[in-house]
Amino acid sequence: MKKKNSIKLRGVSPAELLAASALCMILSQGAYAQVKSNVVEANAEAGASSAAKSGAADTADASVATVEISTQTTRSAVSLRGNEMQKILPGINPVKALQTLPGVSFQTADPWGNNEQNLSLFVHGFSGQQLGYTMDGVPLGDQQYGNYNGLSPQRAVISENVRNVILSSGAGDLSTASTSNLGGTIETFSSDPLATSGTHVEQTLGSFRASRTFARYDTGLFGDGNSMYISAMHLEARAWDFEGRQGGNQFNTKFVNSKPSGKLTLYFNYNDKIEPNEDSTVHVAGETSAPYTRPFLYPDFASAVKYLSATGATPAADGSNYRNYYSDAQRTDYLAYAKYEANIGENSKWSNQFYFHNDDGVGVVAGPIGAAGLPALFGIYFPNQNLKQIFGSSGYATRTTEYAINRGGLISTFNTEIGNHQIEFGGWWEHNKSSAFRRWYALDVNNPSSPYDRPVNPLITQYGSTIENNVVQLHLQDEWKVRPDISVQAGFKSSLQFANGEFPVQPALGAIAGGSKALPVGEIITKKWFLPQLGLLWDLSPRDQLFVNVQKNMRQFVTYGGGGASPWSLASQAAFDLFKNTAQPETAVTYEIGLRGKRNLDLGPLNAIDGQVNLYHVDFSNRLLQISPTPVISSIIGGNPILANVGDVRTDGVDFAATLHFGKNFSFYNAISYNRSIYGDNYSNGAATVQTAGKKVPGSPEWMDKFVATATYGDYEAQLIGDYVGKRYATYTNDLSVKSYFMMSLALSAKIPTPSNSFVKNARVRLNISNLNQETGASVVVVGAASGTYNTFPIAPRQAFLTFGADF
Repeated sequence: MKKKNSIKLRGVSPAELLAASALCMILSQGAYAQVKSNVVEANAEAGASSAAKSGAADTADASVATVEISTQTTRSAVSLRGNEMQKILPGINPVKALQTLPGVSFQTADPWGNNEQNLSLFVHGFSGQQLGYTMDGVPLGDQQYGNYNGLSPQRAVISENVRNVILSSGAGDLSTASTSNLGGTIETFSSDPLATSGTHVEQTLGSFRASRTFARYDTGLFGDGNSMYISAMHLEARAWDFEGRQGGNQFNTKFVNSKPSGKLTLYFNYNDKIEPNEDSTVHVAGETSAPYTRPFLYPDFASAVKYLSATGATPAADGSNYRNYYSDAQRTDYLAYAKYEANIGENSKWSNQFYFHNDDGVGVVAGPIGAAGLPALFGIYFPNQNLKQIFGSSGYATRTTEYAINRGGLISTFNTEIGNHQIEFGGWWEHNKSSAFRRWYALDVNNPSSPYDRPVNPLITQYGSTIENNVVQLHLQDEWKVRPDISVQAGFKSSLQFANGEFPVQPALGAIAGGSKALPVGEIITKKWFLPQLGLLWDLSPRDQLFVNVQKNMRQFVTYGGGGASPWSLASQAAFDLFKNTAQPETAVTYEIGLRGKRNLDLGPLNAIDGQVNLYHVDFSNRLLQISPTPVISSIIGGNPILANVGDVRTDGVDFAATLHFGKNFSFYNAISYNRSIYGDNYSNGAATVQTAGKKVPGSPEWMDKFVATATYGDYEAQLIGDYVGKRYATYTNDLSVKSYFMMSLALSAKIPTPSNSFVKNARVRLNISNLNQETGASVVVVGAASGTYNTFPIAPRQAFLTFGADF
């Protein structure tokens, strides 16, 4: 395969608006930065995706770039290197680090971006569950909070071991192992072992008793082309609005044997975490006030008991914003893969990767037994009995959703060069057996549980599902070098899913809203044989490129039982059978055209600029929505669910991203995005017509602007990051919205002098401050099903973290 080069971007600043104006002016004139490619990254990984295959790191007469723009793809593909992620905050979730990229809207309650329950991600109007995710090529599923087919990137690899993370914001590679990448892909890559032996240690201390420890030992080269590292991480941090402890342990090891005949990689990850969840604030139309947070009462159990009435009812004045005792997410993951990339002859390579993932997880809520809908539910199982006494006399019950995932698969790809053609074909197969059980436990007034206990001895198993799923994906593509400056890429993929769901535990009559007698069972087979892609890459000059891409993609049906937008969560067998016979998977056709480049300048202090501008249009068809003709009783007992195709979405947008370089010591990176995603149809919820035609997609802002301003003087560096997120609609009917916000963060770092003969090397101290300007408002918006109501999670307050790191 040919080596892929990349343009690199990075930020430093004067004023944001001035720079943004200058950026638009320069981009419109087609000026881009000239960067000399003269540094090869030691750990560039062969066989990664097209953007990740870049083995060259560019340096410039200006400061070193942080954002990499692929120059060998026919689509928009931008990347962040691992060391630049750590500047934002050591230990950051790779996906959260992408919030500095154009077109990305990412929000969560904790500064690392670890909490998955209240995470919100939109890219070009597509939600996080409509994107594809991989780590070193291994599929990570669709990132739904209710686990069923994967795990989050931060649970798959320790943040400090990330080499880079790549966002393909329009359409991913045909070879990406994903059944959900309608709106693009996020690919995370782990670093390879270093060629020299050594140990690296980092310790972070910060706000709300945060403590994070990371250590990694590299063996260096040994034997015949062998190298390896082992690493571990431990985290402890208090939730900012209540006494909840976020914590966990993670272990990574990676072995590489590299020879002229091929490269063998073995990888193992263990992750065990327990973290508190947050309760969202419920908003209703016409409200005069709503609490900024809904903190849990834990660990003050005495106050929690006094909070409820004698029957376990919540205070009427609190309405839907009543307080639970605690909630948490517990996850234990094992992930491993073996990959061999064989060099077959001079121009061919055959890569085979086997992987395995096991997850044992539980989501826990300890809440009042008198919350809306629960007395009726418990009355089905314990008719005419004292419910408070049955559930431990505390007035609270503990609800769990208990997950299990056991999946394994094979990814095989063959690449060869024949004349002016780069031909690739391959396949991905995965078998996944997942389960989800909803159970209820007593919370004993004399022996209350905590968020850090795994509940045992359930009083009720409300339902239990198991789903077996086989996925097969095939792809074939040809990159034809029509002439030295023009390449045409054409290909297609096939996506097939064979899913069969069962309910070993069916709910009692009335235990599911709508009077369902039984949750559905059965098989759904979905086959899409031809999902084409066509692209063009034109080197207009040695410094400028034009790219064009058209690609069709699809999202397979969700294979989860008992909740969410899944066929196996419908209220009856009849509804399942109707869906099976009539519904279509979501599909999208993405059109992209863009210009990227680089140019040296002689404009006083401004001596270089590099960047990209791209325009896109998406035709999104067969949108699936979970709707209900009956009122939602509570967030615990929903309405009678229907899952249906409700029409199309049309999206148009533009992204600008560029870095202005002011000598070697200053740079300013800015990314401006505009996205307009409009529903094409009204839909019926079974009782009325919901007027959504012409409405904008809620939760996703139209306007965003991000900047990274960096100043470097010798051993000192300062970085200021700004993130503007425009107004977001909070309902499908656009009758309610949340205001825009602008948030900044600051990073300062300095090298600590050490004697030349010291065993301590590269000692460094780093200060990170999140939400520097103390912005308040809505971070995450949980979209309301119709008009009149929605939920939010708040923006976390300013927090500071101090990190010490060194090599030994």
